[in-house]
Amino acid sequence: MKVFAKSVALAAMVAAAPLLVAGTAQAEGERYVLVSHAPDSDSWWNTIKNALSLAGDQMGVEVEYRNPPTGDLADMARIIEQATASGPDGIITTLADYDVLSGPIQAAVDSGIDVIIMNSGTPAQAADVGALMYVGQPEYDAGLAAGQRAARDGVTSFLCVNHYISSPASTERCQGFADGLGVDLGSQMIDSGQDPAEIQNRVLAYLNANPETEAVLTLGPTSADPTILALEENGMAGDIYFGTFDLGDNIVQGIRDGVIEWGIDQQPFLQAYLPIVVLTNYHRYGVLPGNNINSGPGFITADGLELVETYAGEFR
Repeated sequence: MKVFAKSVALAAMVAAAPLLVAGTAQAEGERYVLVSHAPDSDSWWNTIKNALSLAGDQMGVEVEYRNPPTGDLADMARIIEQATASGPDGIITTLADYDVLSGPIQAAVDSGIDVIIMNSGTPAQAADVGALMYVGQPEYDAGLAAGQRAARDGVTSFLCVNHYISSPASTERCQGFADGLGVDLGSQMIDSGQDPAEIQNRVLAYLNANPETEAVLTLGPTSADPTILALEENGMAGDIYFGTFDLGDNIVQGIRDGVIEWGIDQQPFLQAYLPIVVLTNYHRYGVLPGNNINSGPGFITADGLELVETYAGEFR
């Protein structure tokens, strides 16, 4: 328990740590592979990579980050199979689509590899595939909390800019927001794609066709950054209610400028850092937390930006 407590406490010291290069941290000892569904273009995952490297260094284990370059989930399934075949001590993986990924994850568990589900999926799905635990933010619940907050602020209609519509977790965010408002999701969610210029154009087109829209919800920097530009272009920046999931440099600035009401921080640092700590202590000492770990949601507003602004895109 002393080693576990010390390791977790070291997370608080991250402010003093230099930015670590993402990828593989070489060390003697156990080897763990983290597989995500993120495409190479999604900068939000830099925090995951930094936390993974830091945890590897602090625990004295080897860590690897693998992902499908374009975000293709079938490709991700193959990457999980390849990771399993390499014989690591543990695999940490997202569960972005249960139907596509549950088979390869279950096969890893059946081969004797300990698995922790992080970031996407649910605690129930993690248990169903035989994972040790789930570390992340339940996406529907986070969307619901955001919708309830917006409803208290008087919002009754919105646009959800979904830049990763092939991931059920993304749609859960939009659906939860609609349910929190007490309205049908319907056509209020658009498939924006991931090209920044296309996202900007699609947001502009929707708001032009639906001028009564009272709020915009984006799902991370990939969709938030072009949406900021769209609102600046049509003169709605600072006037329309704007909330977003996740954080990034432009999102933090948008909150500071009053363009964005709040950002939902799911604390991705913890999603990568804690699984390495948990697996290492489990394999060395047989200790394992008895519950899943919810890393979020937490709402970041202009009142709490100091540390977030300093480390957005790196550790926040």
